[in-house]
Amino acid sequence: MDEQHIEAWLSLCKVSGIGPKAIQNLLKHFGSINDVLSAAKGASNDELLMAGINNRCINNLRKVSSEPIQADLDWLNQSDQHHILSLDDPRYPHLLKKTQAAPPILFVNGNTDILNDPQLAMVGSRNPTQNGRDLAYQFAKHLGASGLCISSGLALGIDGFSHKGALDADAPTIAVIATGADRVYPARHRQLAHRIVEQGAIVSEFFIGTEPRAQNFPRRNRIISGLSFGVLVVEAAIKSGSLITARHALEQDREVFAIPGSIHNPLARGCHRLIRQGAKLVETAEHILEEIAVNLEFRLRQPDIAGQENSTPAPLEVDKLDADYQNVLDAMGFDPVSVDHLIIQTGLTAEEVSSILLMLELQGQLTPSGGGSYTKCV
Repeated sequence: MDEQHIEAWLSLCKVSGIGPKAIQNLLKHFGSINDVLSAAKGASNDELLMAGINNRCINNLRKVSSEPIQADLDWLNQSDQHHILSLDDPRYPHLLKKTQAAPPILFVNGNTDILNDPQLAMVGSRNPTQNGRDLAYQFAKHLGASGLCISSGLALGIDGFSHKGALDADAPTIAVIATGADRVYPARHRQLAHRIVEQGAIVSEFFIGTEPRAQNFPRRNRIISGLSFGVLVVEAAIKSGSLITARHALEQDREVFAIPGSIHNPLARGCHRLIRQGAKLVETAEHILEEIAVNLEFRLRQPDIAGQENSTPAPLEVDKLDADYQNVLDAMGFDPVSVDHLIIQTGLTAEEVSSILLMLELQGQLTPSGGGSYTKCV
């Protein structure tokens, strides 16, 4: 898109009171962005009212050409990795475009080619348990290696570990942020943000210079779910922004997945509520792949340690596992072994054993036997 076209979109989007739905109404009524801007100057109030906007918006729309957009254009021209996508841009994410109140413009820092890759959103608590961190990281790593782009919100906790899991699988990941694309929030994720730009993209609907504001975080959640085929909630309290994302997903006809947890863990209650309301209970990454594969127009890759594509997941070679993983495997036979037994035999903590068992299960080295026991695979 040429800069003049982008200027037109920026000017319209900066009009006070003209939100995504109003802009969609104007486009539907008048046609192109240039037709909308011409109507802003020449159309009668009655015709603008027929387009679905009120008198206050009409008065603001008359001032469209006076809106400041230079900071946004300066950001765009700073780097080849900076992009501003409008609704009529062919690079605009197709799934998101179909949602109600799709952002009229998106600021993208990174690779626009991945915006239409098959995506799974992963969300959860900003203060997860160690088990929650491990689950987010390992699920993202496995799903990323299977061909999915992982989307999240760059927040502390589950978001961050989901991005890291995808990155460590050399898979693309998308961070949808609630500030301007020129800012990183939280600041401690600055290095993570740089990795995401190199291997994926950071996306925002907010103008350059927008600072963190509480009201913008729930708003951006509709984009996280709108980009994706489904949303996986890892850990979430009853009152959680993750449940807002799940609600958006349901409204957008997306799949909602939730990982169950202990009934004594308050961060599992949000997931349990979602499951009671019809979310799909997830125990392994394959449960997600099986559910969404039918909606995808490509064959998901199965992760292979040598980087090959196979029809079944390839287990990690034993000699590539570190000492703790090998220690757990050595303590197992081909009969069911309890977690308590493994803790005693290995000298590892319960938390360490649980994390290692999850990793080995995802990689096909062992299988749950029920009752908290596991069996080594042949």
